[in-house]
Amino acid sequence: MKLIKSFYLSSLFFIIITSVILLFVASYIVEPLLILTKFAFLSIIIFLIFDTLILYANRSGIHAYRESPNRLSNGDDNEVKIYITNNYSFRIKTVIIDELPFELQIRDNSFSTELKPGITKVLSYFIRPVKRGEYNFGNINVYVNSRIGFVRRRYRFDGGKVIPVYPSYVQMRKYELMAINDRLTEAGIKKIRRIGHSMEFEQIKEYVKGDDYRTINWKATARRNHLMINHFEDEKSQQVYSVIDIGRIMKMPFEGMSLLDYAINASLVISNIAVYKQDKAGLITFSNKVSNILPADKQVIQMNKILEVLYRQKTDFLESDFEILVGSIFNKINQRSLILLFTNFETLNSLVRQIEYIRKLAQRHLVVVIFFINTQLNELIDNPAANVEQIYHKTIAEKFAFEKRLIVKELARYSINSILTTPQDLSVNTINKYLELKARRLI
Repeated sequence: MKLIKSFYLSSLFFIIITSVILLFVASYIVEPLLILTKFAFLSIIIFLIFDTLILYANRSGIHAYRESPNRLSNGDDNEVKIYITNNYSFRIKTVIIDELPFELQIRDNSFSTELKPGITKVLSYFIRPVKRGEYNFGNINVYVNSRIGFVRRRYRFDGGKVIPVYPSYVQMRKYELMAINDRLTEAGIKKIRRIGHSMEFEQIKEYVKGDDYRTINWKATARRNHLMINHFEDEKSQQVYSVIDIGRIMKMPFEGMSLLDYAINASLVISNIAVYKQDKAGLITFSNKVSNILPADKQVIQMNKILEVLYRQKTDFLESDFEILVGSIFNKINQRSLILLFTNFETLNSLVRQIEYIRKLAQRHLVVVIFFINTQLNELIDNPAANVEQIYHKTIAEKFAFEKRLIVKELARYSINSILTTPQDLSVNTINKYLELKARRLI
């Protein structure tokens, strides 16, 4: 690491030297103070020289470096660690300032700590990026002073590093681990009652408490002399496409992130769950044209492909063309698939303009339209109105909230599935719908 050293006088030194100057002024009135003041001034100079010598006698008194992930997860807390070692032979006080990317808008990222001789301390903090892209980390600045505290020495360690921010792979791994350990209910995933059985028989196994007694295999039970059941598994290799609208309507912000980023994170999660369930996961992005079509697949490398495509997505602020989307899906996807359409409709009229295209798509595929609740409107509705102006605002907010419910009913009128969700519950609600449709054997 490149090391730059600087010399600073501390605020303590200036306070004391100011006091001495005042004593010199006072000594013109009270002469006996002059001897005391001269002695104090001489002592300060001696301590200043001594403090400077002990701080600069060791050429490498401090060593520090940053440990960070090779990539950051968008919308999640990412841990960053700073390792700092005291190579001096005495206790020191330090202030560490880490230069963070300007995208984070964090201007007070500093730490104060004391270090004993020869000790290495680990300081950790968390950052939460809300935009995908490349983040530039700067240098690590360490300000050191001894117990005297007159001089502060600065060490600057070259920590320049560019770290990409990817869609939320932390969230993806969390749900994957829960699925592997059968703990999805802890995250709000509902247990869906199966309607009948899938057509794929897996094996005959011993009955355990909680198994459906209707699946008992009586012939195998008679042979083994204890209860045996038929075990069925979900049908596999069904195609699941996440279709993401990257038009201007998805630029709406929520808690620092855009609706597009929430949709991207949820798409990554549901694609991973689908692959875990041995279905095929695919991806489509569109606005005024279809930007990307990643054919559905269930190979392990598929998730890396999906992650890379999602990383590059940006809204283009254009009006989304559902006609072009439907045409492209008809041309590229021949097998009946589950289409998870991540978009947003604020009014019933905005849906009416696109409903014919969604209906055409639903004739060949199983379509789930996913759009968002405006939580700020809900807060406005829940708060009591104190005057006429607030009553007016509350009435308008209730009208928009009602329009969202009308959109759900309009889609249901054409037997089109939908999810109306808050952005923070998007992943959970999408997984619930996917598992429900599999349980009902609609895919």
